[in-house]
Amino acid sequence: MNYTDLISAQREFFKTQKTKNVKFRKMYLEKLRTVIADHEKMLYEAIHLDFGKSEFETYTTEISFILKDIDYYLKNLNSLSKPKKVKTNLANQIGSSKIFSEPLGCTLVIGAWNYPYQLSLSPLIAAIAAGNCCILKPSEIAENAMKAMAKIINENFPPEYIHVVEGGIEETTEILKLKFDKIFFTGSTKVGQIVYKAAAEHLTPVTLELGGKSPVIVTKDANLEIATKRIVWGKFLNAGQTCVAPDYILVEETVREQFLELLKKYISEFKYEPDSEQYTQIINQRNFNRLTRLIDHDKIYAGGNFNEEKRFIEPTILHNISWEDHIMQEEIFGPILPVISFINFHQALNDILELEKPLSAYLFTDKEEEKEMFINKLSFGGGCINDVIMHLGNDNLPFGGVGNSGMGNYHGKFGFETFSHQKAVLDKATWGEPDLKYPPYSENKKKWIKKLL
Repeated sequence: MNYTDLISAQREFFKTQKTKNVKFRKMYLEKLRTVIADHEKMLYEAIHLDFGKSEFETYTTEISFILKDIDYYLKNLNSLSKPKKVKTNLANQIGSSKIFSEPLGCTLVIGAWNYPYQLSLSPLIAAIAAGNCCILKPSEIAENAMKAMAKIINENFPPEYIHVVEGGIEETTEILKLKFDKIFFTGSTKVGQIVYKAAAEHLTPVTLELGGKSPVIVTKDANLEIATKRIVWGKFLNAGQTCVAPDYILVEETVREQFLELLKKYISEFKYEPDSEQYTQIINQRNFNRLTRLIDHDKIYAGGNFNEEKRFIEPTILHNISWEDHIMQEEIFGPILPVISFINFHQALNDILELEKPLSAYLFTDKEEEKEMFINKLSFGGGCINDVIMHLGNDNLPFGGVGNSGMGNYHGKFGFETFSHQKAVLDKATWGEPDLKYPPYSENKKKWIKKLL
């Protein structure tokens, strides 16, 4: 279908007002849940073809998130879409004030490859819940997952309502020339800048979910067993191809050796091996080559082996790292974990402040003072204290970046608000009208106006 014709059809459908009906939205959310359940096996097979992801990991990091999102909106859509009554100030009496959440209209969601289902369908679900039409453009890098999503959406939903567009850079470039009422993009900062520039041509609001170098600070007051176990899991989940994965570690010098040994212990226990249930491939040859070039073989503490044919890179810890090393100049997005030691906690925070604001940040400590300093001093999209990644699993927390790591957020009610316009309405009575604001003006009126305003 021609892209101009597609968005024109969606605009015409949106004008019918059907998508504003809460029952209509719920009906299609339930249909999407059914379609996903009916095609679950196909979704597993497709993503396995892309980068060897197991059914267990696909369910826990992708399908479960999508189903949870649908269930959340089915349960909360009535209250989310209900007009919110707010106080009316004295100057606007006698009257009532309400905020109406209305859908924006025709929206575009551009998904990412690293969690192709979750990062495409979760924003789509939020767009549907808010009452919009939507064009979904999944990442072509996870090609089989893209085709699977196109199949389940395009064969079961009317294109004038929601539709998946397949293709790569050329197709995305053409779509971005069109005028949308909202664009939601997940991906790299570089591509995010291109999307933002294209959106500016039409004054289209944009949510950008980007990335950055997410730090982990581990102090001598941390529970090192728990810290290393959680860090190893969070870092090497999806072979490190996670936007909120720990990118590098700052560990207090006095516990450095113990910390490194525990990292090695849990990597061994978790059995990250080629073709295993616990581990995935690197998505493509280009990313594989980029990552292997980042490994400084003189600084390997553990791991460092790789298999080009299987696109397998062993979980790798680098030590004796400095801020000037090549691996500290870009987001890693793979199974390589550089470790830097520090002596002074204040200085560690100051070093992080010198970098761009990260999408996530993590602290492991039992010291309340350090927790408070971490929260108050560092700016980051979201994060955890004494854990990693798990803040994503709470619908009551917004997920999004700040500064170079993105703008806007979603998940739960925040996703609904991202795809909605908050329309303010004042409903005034037509009786008891005072003359204070009307000419002719006088000093007496001015005195009363000062008291009222």
